[in-house]
Amino acid sequence: MTPVLSHFIAGEFRPDADGPLLPVINPSDRDDVIALAPEGSAAAAALAAAAASAALSSWRRLPGPARAEHLYRWSSAIEARRAELARALSREVGKPIAEATGEVARCTMILRYYAGEAVRDLGDVIPAQMPGALQFTMRDPLGVVALITPWNFPAAIPLWKAAPALAFGNTVVLKPSELAPHVGVLLAETAAAAGLPPGVFNVVLGGPSAGAALLEEASVRAVSFTGSAGVGARVAAACAARNIRYQTEMGGKNVAIVLPDADLDLAARLTAGGAMRYAGQKCTATSRVIVAHPVEAAFLDRLRAAIEALPIGPVEDAACAVGPLITPAARDRVRAALANAPGERMFGGEPPGDARLARGLFLVPALLRDVDPGASVAQDELFGPVLAAFGVRDVDQAITLANRSRYGLSASLFTRDLGA
Repeated sequence: MTPVLSHFIAGEFRPDADGPLLPVINPSDRDDVIALAPEGSAAAAALAAAAASAALSSWRRLPGPARAEHLYRWSSAIEARRAELARALSREVGKPIAEATGEVARCTMILRYYAGEAVRDLGDVIPAQMPGALQFTMRDPLGVVALITPWNFPAAIPLWKAAPALAFGNTVVLKPSELAPHVGVLLAETAAAAGLPPGVFNVVLGGPSAGAALLEEASVRAVSFTGSAGVGARVAAACAARNIRYQTEMGGKNVAIVLPDADLDLAARLTAGGAMRYAGQKCTATSRVIVAHPVEAAFLDRLRAAIEALPIGPVEDAACAVGPLITPAARDRVRAALANAPGERMFGGEPPGDARLARGLFLVPALLRDVDPGASVAQDELFGPVLAAFGVRDVDQAITLANRSRYGLSASLFTRDLGA
Protein backbone atom coordinates (compact mmCIF):
# COMPACT_ATOMS: atom_id res chain seq x y z
CA MET A 1 0.00 0.00 0.00
CA THR A 2 1.34 3.44 -0.94
CA PRO A 3 2.12 5.47 2.20
CA VAL A 4 0.42 8.83 2.76
CA LEU A 5 2.71 11.57 4.09
CA SER A 6 1.72 14.04 6.79
CA HIS A 7 2.86 17.44 7.98
CA PHE A 8 5.03 17.57 11.10
CA ILE A 9 3.70 20.26 13.43
CA ALA A 10 4.38 20.80 17.13
CA GLY A 11 6.15 17.46 17.40
CA GLU A 12 3.35 15.43 15.81
CA PHE A 13 2.59 14.11 12.34
CA ARG A 14 -0.72 15.57 11.21
CA PRO A 15 -2.58 14.55 8.05
CA ASP A 16 -3.85 17.32 5.81
CA ALA A 17 -7.62 17.50 5.84
CA ASP A 18 -7.73 19.98 2.94
CA GLY A 19 -7.11 19.38 -0.73
CA PRO A 20 -5.95 16.44 -2.85
CA LEU A 21 -3.08 14.05 -2.42
CA LEU A 22 -0.40 14.06 -5.12
CA PRO A 23 1.80 11.10 -6.12
CA VAL A 24 5.53 11.25 -5.48
CA ILE A 25 7.17 9.38 -8.38
CA ASN A 26 10.65 7.93 -8.74
CA PRO A 27 12.26 9.70 -11.74
CA SER A 28 14.50 6.72 -12.47
CA ASP A 29 11.48 4.38 -12.65
CA ARG A 30 8.20 6.17 -13.37
CA ASP A 31 6.24 3.04 -12.45
CA ASP A 32 7.43 3.40 -8.85
CA VAL A 33 5.06 5.57 -6.79
CA ILE A 34 6.90 6.34 -3.55
CA ALA A 35 4.12 8.01 -1.56
CA LEU A 36 1.11 10.29 -1.69
CA ALA A 37 1.67 13.79 -0.33
CA PRO A 38 -0.75 16.62 0.44
CA GLU A 39 -0.93 19.50 -2.00
CA GLY A 40 -0.62 21.79 1.02
CA SER A 41 -2.85 24.51 2.40
CA ALA A 42 -2.83 27.87 4.12
CA ALA A 43 -4.33 26.17 7.18
CA ALA A 44 -1.34 23.84 7.56
CA ALA A 45 1.08 26.76 7.13
CA ALA A 46 -0.77 28.71 9.82
CA LEU A 47 -0.68 25.78 12.25
CA ALA A 48 3.05 25.26 11.71
CA ALA A 49 3.84 28.96 12.14
CA ALA A 50 1.76 29.06 15.31
CA ALA A 51 3.60 26.01 16.68
CA ALA A 52 6.98 27.58 15.92
CA SER A 53 5.87 30.83 17.55
CA ALA A 54 4.67 29.04 20.68
CA ALA A 55 7.99 27.18 20.99
CA LEU A 56 10.12 30.28 20.46
CA SER A 57 10.17 31.68 23.99
CA SER A 58 11.52 28.58 25.68
CA TRP A 59 13.91 27.68 22.85
CA ARG A 60 15.53 31.11 22.64
CA ARG A 61 16.05 31.13 26.43
CA LEU A 62 17.98 27.85 26.32
CA PRO A 63 21.71 28.43 26.73
CA GLY A 64 23.77 27.90 23.59
CA PRO A 65 25.39 24.71 24.90
CA ALA A 66 21.93 23.20 25.50
CA ARG A 67 20.83 24.02 21.94
CA ALA A 68 24.14 22.59 20.74
CA GLU A 69 23.39 19.31 22.49
CA HIS A 70 20.04 19.07 20.70
CA LEU A 71 21.73 19.58 17.33
CA TYR A 72 24.39 17.02 18.15
CA ARG A 73 21.73 14.43 19.08
CA TRP A 74 19.95 15.19 15.82
CA SER A 75 23.17 14.53 13.90
CA SER A 76 23.49 11.17 15.64
CA ALA A 77 19.89 10.27 14.79
CA ILE A 78 20.61 10.97 11.12
CA GLU A 79 23.87 9.04 11.22
CA ALA A 80 22.05 6.03 12.67
CA ARG A 81 19.75 5.97 9.61
CA ARG A 82 22.34 7.01 7.02
CA ALA A 83 21.84 4.08 4.62
CA GLU A 84 18.03 4.27 4.80
CA LEU A 85 18.02 8.03 4.24
CA ALA A 86 20.42 7.74 1.29
CA ARG A 87 18.26 5.09 -0.40
CA ALA A 88 15.11 7.15 0.14
CA LEU A 89 16.78 10.30 -1.19
CA SER A 90 18.15 8.51 -4.24
CA ARG A 91 14.79 6.97 -5.04
CA GLU A 92 12.81 10.19 -4.58
CA VAL A 93 14.92 12.63 -6.61
CA GLY A 94 16.97 10.34 -8.85
CA LYS A 95 20.31 11.15 -7.26
CA PRO A 96 22.94 8.44 -7.82
CA ILE A 97 23.30 6.44 -4.62
CA ALA A 98 26.96 7.35 -4.11
CA GLU A 99 26.09 11.07 -4.17
CA ALA A 100 23.02 10.51 -2.02
CA THR A 101 25.14 8.75 0.59
CA GLY A 102 27.56 11.65 0.57
CA GLU A 103 24.73 14.15 1.01
CA VAL A 104 23.41 12.35 4.08
CA ALA A 105 26.92 12.24 5.54
CA ARG A 106 27.15 16.00 4.98
CA CYS A 107 23.95 16.44 7.00
CA THR A 108 25.67 14.99 10.05
CA MET A 109 28.62 17.33 9.51
CA ILE A 110 26.37 20.39 9.13
CA LEU A 111 24.55 19.76 12.39
CA ARG A 112 27.77 19.11 14.30
CA TYR A 113 29.41 22.22 12.85
CA TYR A 114 26.55 24.44 14.03
CA ALA A 115 26.43 22.68 17.36
CA GLY A 116 29.97 24.01 17.75
CA GLU A 117 28.97 27.50 16.58
CA ALA A 118 26.23 27.66 19.24
CA VAL A 119 28.85 27.83 22.01
CA ARG A 120 31.02 30.57 20.47
CA ASP A 121 31.15 34.22 21.57
CA LEU A 122 28.20 36.31 20.42
CA GLY A 123 28.71 40.07 20.56
CA ASP A 124 31.44 42.53 21.44
CA VAL A 125 32.56 44.78 24.26
CA ILE A 126 33.05 48.34 22.97
CA PRO A 127 35.34 50.96 24.62
CA ALA A 128 33.09 53.47 26.40
CA GLN A 129 33.58 57.22 26.55
CA MET A 130 32.44 57.56 30.17
CA PRO A 131 34.36 56.12 33.14
CA GLY A 132 32.59 53.21 34.74
CA ALA A 133 30.32 52.61 31.76
CA LEU A 134 30.04 49.20 30.12
CA GLN A 135 29.15 49.30 26.43
CA PHE A 136 28.50 46.06 24.60
CA THR A 137 26.50 44.41 21.82
CA MET A 138 24.40 41.25 21.91
CA ARG A 139 22.76 39.22 19.16
CA ASP A 140 19.17 38.10 19.52
CA PRO A 141 17.31 35.52 17.41
CA LEU A 142 14.92 36.89 14.80
CA GLY A 143 12.09 34.53 15.74
CA VAL A 144 10.22 32.15 13.44
CA VAL A 145 12.18 31.42 10.25
CA ALA A 146 10.55 29.89 7.16
CA LEU A 147 12.72 27.71 4.91
CA ILE A 148 11.62 27.03 1.33
CA THR A 149 13.94 24.46 -0.19
CA PRO A 150 14.47 22.68 -3.54
CA TRP A 151 14.34 19.05 -4.52
CA ASN A 152 17.91 18.55 -5.74
CA PHE A 153 19.55 18.55 -2.28
CA PRO A 154 16.49 17.59 -0.22
CA ALA A 155 18.41 16.76 2.98
CA ALA A 156 21.48 19.01 2.95
CA ILE A 157 19.92 22.32 1.92
CA PRO A 158 17.18 22.20 4.57
CA LEU A 159 19.84 21.56 7.21
CA TRP A 160 22.21 24.22 5.81
CA LYS A 161 19.36 26.61 6.62
CA ALA A 162 17.80 25.03 9.72
CA ALA A 163 20.97 24.28 11.68
CA PRO A 164 22.24 27.89 12.00
CA ALA A 165 18.72 29.18 12.61
CA LEU A 166 18.20 26.73 15.46
CA ALA A 167 21.70 27.09 16.86
CA PHE A 168 21.08 30.77 17.57
CA GLY A 169 17.64 30.45 19.11
CA ASN A 170 15.19 30.74 16.21
CA THR A 171 12.44 28.23 15.50
CA VAL A 172 11.83 26.83 12.03
CA VAL A 173 9.11 25.93 9.57
CA LEU A 174 10.48 23.96 6.61
CA LYS A 175 8.53 23.78 3.35
CA PRO A 176 10.40 21.20 1.24
CA SER A 177 9.85 20.91 -2.49
CA GLU A 178 6.68 19.12 -3.49
CA LEU A 179 8.99 16.82 -5.50
CA ALA A 180 10.87 15.71 -2.35
CA PRO A 181 8.37 15.56 0.54
CA HIS A 182 9.42 12.10 1.73
CA VAL A 183 12.95 13.22 2.62
CA GLY A 184 11.44 16.19 4.47
CA VAL A 185 9.32 13.80 6.52
CA LEU A 186 12.35 11.63 7.27
CA LEU A 187 14.21 14.72 8.56
CA ALA A 188 11.24 15.35 10.84
CA GLU A 189 11.37 11.75 12.08
CA THR A 190 15.03 12.09 12.98
CA ALA A 191 14.40 15.42 14.73
CA ALA A 192 11.68 13.80 16.82
CA ALA A 193 13.90 10.80 17.58
CA ALA A 194 16.60 13.19 18.78
CA GLY A 195 14.19 14.80 21.23
CA LEU A 196 14.04 18.24 19.64
CA PRO A 197 11.32 20.11 21.60
CA PRO A 198 7.88 20.21 19.94
CA GLY A 199 7.40 23.19 17.65
CA VAL A 200 11.08 24.02 17.32
CA PHE A 201 11.30 22.28 13.91
CA ASN A 202 8.15 21.90 11.80
CA VAL A 203 7.60 20.58 8.27
CA VAL A 204 4.76 21.72 6.00
CA LEU A 205 4.30 19.73 2.81
CA GLY A 206 2.89 21.08 -0.43
CA GLY A 207 3.56 23.16 -3.50
CA PRO A 208 3.70 26.87 -4.31
CA SER A 209 0.44 27.73 -2.57
CA ALA A 210 1.75 26.35 0.74
CA GLY A 211 4.96 28.35 0.36
CA ALA A 212 3.05 31.54 -0.49
CA ALA A 213 0.82 31.10 2.55
CA LEU A 214 3.87 30.70 4.78
CA LEU A 215 5.31 34.00 3.53
CA GLU A 216 2.19 35.81 4.73
CA GLU A 217 2.18 34.41 8.25
CA ALA A 218 2.57 37.31 10.68
CA SER A 219 4.81 35.34 13.05
CA VAL A 220 7.37 34.56 10.31
CA ARG A 221 10.21 37.07 10.68
CA ALA A 222 12.70 35.72 8.14
CA VAL A 223 12.69 33.55 5.04
CA SER A 224 15.49 31.57 3.42
CA PHE A 225 14.80 30.37 -0.13
CA THR A 226 16.69 28.30 -2.70
CA GLY A 227 15.18 27.77 -6.13
CA SER A 228 14.51 29.45 -9.46
CA ALA A 229 15.17 33.11 -10.16
CA GLY A 230 11.52 33.82 -10.94
CA VAL A 231 10.18 32.37 -7.71
CA GLY A 232 13.02 33.90 -5.71
CA ALA A 233 12.14 37.36 -7.01
CA ARG A 234 8.55 36.88 -5.84
CA VAL A 235 9.76 35.69 -2.44
CA ALA A 236 11.97 38.77 -2.10
CA ALA A 237 9.11 41.10 -3.06
CA ALA A 238 6.72 39.48 -0.57
CA CYS A 239 9.27 39.71 2.25
CA ALA A 240 10.21 43.29 1.40
CA ALA A 241 6.55 44.28 1.48
CA ARG A 242 6.37 42.94 5.05
CA ASN A 243 9.77 44.37 6.00
CA ILE A 244 11.16 41.02 7.12
CA ARG A 245 14.58 39.50 6.46
CA TYR A 246 15.05 37.30 3.44
CA GLN A 247 17.81 35.33 1.75
CA THR A 248 17.46 34.03 -1.81
CA GLU A 249 19.82 31.75 -3.74
CA MET A 250 18.63 31.39 -7.31
CA GLY A 251 20.80 29.49 -9.73
CA GLY A 252 23.73 29.97 -12.05
CA LYS A 253 25.18 29.60 -15.52
CA ASN A 254 28.57 28.52 -14.31
CA VAL A 255 31.75 28.57 -16.31
CA ALA A 256 35.09 26.78 -16.51
CA ILE A 257 38.04 28.44 -18.26
CA VAL A 258 40.88 26.29 -19.65
CA LEU A 259 44.13 28.09 -20.53
CA PRO A 260 46.97 26.67 -22.69
CA ASP A 261 49.17 25.71 -19.73
CA ALA A 262 46.45 23.69 -17.98
CA ASP A 263 46.63 19.98 -17.18
CA LEU A 264 44.14 19.04 -19.91
CA ASP A 265 43.35 15.57 -18.58
CA LEU A 266 42.55 16.93 -15.13
CA ALA A 267 40.57 19.84 -16.57
CA ALA A 268 38.53 17.52 -18.78
CA ARG A 269 37.76 15.09 -15.98
CA LEU A 270 36.70 17.76 -13.51
CA THR A 271 34.70 19.73 -16.07
CA ALA A 272 32.88 16.59 -17.21
CA GLY A 273 31.96 15.72 -13.63
CA GLY A 274 30.99 19.26 -12.77
CA ALA A 275 28.70 19.47 -15.78
CA MET A 276 27.11 16.05 -15.98
CA ARG A 277 27.00 14.29 -12.61
CA TYR A 278 23.44 14.10 -11.27
CA ALA A 279 22.40 15.08 -14.82
CA GLY A 280 23.60 18.64 -14.26
CA GLN A 281 20.83 19.31 -11.74
CA LYS A 282 22.81 21.54 -9.40
CA CYS A 283 22.88 25.31 -9.25
CA THR A 284 26.68 25.06 -9.25
CA ALA A 285 26.87 22.69 -12.24
CA THR A 286 29.26 23.75 -15.00
CA SER A 287 27.24 24.65 -18.09
CA ARG A 288 29.83 26.64 -20.11
CA VAL A 289 33.48 25.85 -20.80
CA ILE A 290 35.76 28.44 -22.41
CA VAL A 291 38.97 27.12 -23.94
CA ALA A 292 42.00 28.92 -25.35
CA HIS A 293 42.41 28.24 -29.08
CA PRO A 294 45.87 26.60 -28.86
CA VAL A 295 44.48 23.69 -26.82
CA GLU A 296 40.82 23.75 -27.91
CA ALA A 297 40.84 20.65 -30.14
CA ALA A 298 42.96 18.59 -27.74
CA PHE A 299 40.84 19.58 -24.77
CA LEU A 300 37.50 18.88 -26.46
CA ASP A 301 38.71 15.40 -27.43
CA ARG A 302 39.57 14.71 -23.81
CA LEU A 303 36.35 16.30 -22.58
CA ARG A 304 34.21 14.16 -24.85
CA ALA A 305 35.97 11.01 -23.64
CA ALA A 306 35.58 12.07 -20.00
CA ILE A 307 31.85 12.71 -20.43
CA GLU A 308 31.28 9.43 -22.25
CA ALA A 309 33.10 7.61 -19.44
CA LEU A 310 30.52 8.79 -16.84
CA PRO A 311 28.15 5.84 -16.29
CA ILE A 312 24.43 6.33 -16.96
CA GLY A 313 22.50 3.70 -15.07
CA PRO A 314 19.93 2.86 -12.43
CA VAL A 315 20.50 5.22 -9.51
CA GLU A 316 20.81 2.37 -7.03
CA ASP A 317 23.89 1.18 -8.95
CA ALA A 318 26.98 2.31 -7.04
CA ALA A 319 28.74 3.16 -10.33
CA CYS A 320 25.97 5.44 -11.62
CA ALA A 321 27.10 9.06 -12.12
CA VAL A 322 24.52 10.78 -14.31
CA GLY A 323 21.00 9.66 -13.31
CA PRO A 324 17.64 10.87 -14.66
CA LEU A 325 16.01 14.28 -15.00
CA ILE A 326 13.57 15.03 -12.19
CA THR A 327 10.27 15.26 -14.17
CA PRO A 328 9.00 14.72 -17.71
CA ALA A 329 8.63 18.51 -18.05
CA ALA A 330 12.28 18.99 -17.09
CA ARG A 331 13.44 16.47 -19.69
CA ASP A 332 11.18 18.01 -22.34
CA ARG A 333 12.58 21.47 -21.55
CA VAL A 334 16.16 20.29 -22.00
CA ARG A 335 15.38 18.47 -25.24
CA ALA A 336 13.59 21.54 -26.62
CA ALA A 337 16.56 23.74 -25.75
CA LEU A 338 18.90 21.33 -27.56
CA ALA A 339 16.62 21.17 -30.61
CA ASN A 340 16.69 24.96 -30.88
CA ALA A 341 20.37 25.45 -30.03
CA PRO A 342 22.51 27.10 -32.68
CA GLY A 343 25.95 25.66 -33.34
CA GLU A 344 27.18 22.08 -33.44
CA ARG A 345 25.98 19.31 -31.16
CA MET A 346 29.06 17.13 -30.84
CA PHE A 347 27.07 14.32 -29.25
CA GLY A 348 24.29 13.46 -26.78
CA GLY A 349 20.84 14.79 -25.98
CA GLU A 350 18.87 11.64 -26.74
CA PRO A 351 17.48 8.96 -24.38
CA PRO A 352 19.99 6.15 -23.80
CA GLY A 353 19.49 2.85 -25.55
CA ASP A 354 19.84 0.76 -22.36
CA ALA A 355 16.56 -1.12 -21.83
CA ARG A 356 17.05 -0.93 -18.04
CA LEU A 357 16.51 2.83 -18.26
CA ALA A 358 13.39 2.89 -20.43
CA ARG A 359 11.03 3.67 -17.52
CA GLY A 360 13.20 6.58 -16.31
CA LEU A 361 13.77 10.15 -17.45
CA PHE A 362 17.32 9.68 -18.67
CA LEU A 363 19.20 11.68 -21.30
CA VAL A 364 22.66 11.10 -22.73
CA PRO A 365 24.78 14.14 -21.74
CA ALA A 366 25.15 16.65 -24.57
CA LEU A 367 28.24 18.64 -25.60
CA LEU A 368 27.79 21.69 -27.85
CA ARG A 369 30.35 23.89 -29.58
CA ASP A 370 30.38 27.05 -31.70
CA VAL A 371 27.25 28.32 -29.93
CA ASP A 372 26.27 31.98 -30.16
CA PRO A 373 27.16 33.32 -26.68
CA GLY A 374 23.90 35.26 -26.63
CA ALA A 375 21.73 32.23 -27.44
CA SER A 376 19.33 30.86 -24.87
CA VAL A 377 21.33 27.66 -24.39
CA ALA A 378 24.33 29.80 -23.41
CA GLN A 379 22.41 32.23 -21.22
CA ASP A 380 19.56 30.38 -19.48
CA GLU A 381 19.89 27.88 -16.66
CA LEU A 382 18.80 24.54 -18.19
CA PHE A 383 19.31 22.37 -15.10
CA GLY A 384 20.22 19.42 -17.27
CA PRO A 385 23.22 17.50 -18.68
CA VAL A 386 24.21 20.08 -21.30
CA LEU A 387 27.60 21.78 -21.70
CA ALA A 388 28.40 24.49 -24.26
CA ALA A 389 32.05 24.97 -25.32
CA PHE A 390 33.55 28.21 -26.64
CA GLY A 391 36.99 28.98 -28.07
CA VAL A 392 38.86 32.22 -27.26
CA ARG A 393 42.20 33.88 -28.00
CA ASP A 394 43.44 34.55 -24.48
CA VAL A 395 42.57 34.93 -20.81
CA ASP A 396 41.17 38.45 -21.23
CA GLN A 397 38.70 37.34 -23.87
CA ALA A 398 37.85 34.31 -21.73
CA ILE A 399 36.99 36.49 -18.73
CA THR A 400 34.94 38.87 -20.88
CA LEU A 401 32.93 35.93 -22.22
CA ALA A 402 32.61 34.35 -18.77
CA ASN A 403 31.07 37.57 -17.47
CA ARG A 404 28.52 37.68 -20.27
CA SER A 405 25.83 36.28 -18.00
CA ARG A 406 23.22 37.64 -15.62
CA TYR A 407 24.18 34.95 -13.13
CA GLY A 408 27.15 35.05 -10.78
CA LEU A 409 27.40 31.86 -8.73
CA SER A 410 30.55 29.84 -9.42
CA ALA A 411 33.49 29.62 -11.81
CA SER A 412 36.69 27.63 -12.21
CA LEU A 413 39.99 28.36 -13.91
CA PHE A 414 42.45 25.70 -15.08
CA THR A 415 45.98 27.09 -15.34
CA ARG A 416 49.41 26.93 -13.77
CA ASP A 417 49.71 30.73 -13.98
CA LEU A 418 48.88 32.31 -10.61
CA GLY A 419 48.72 35.74 -12.27
CA ALA A 420 45.96 34.52 -14.61
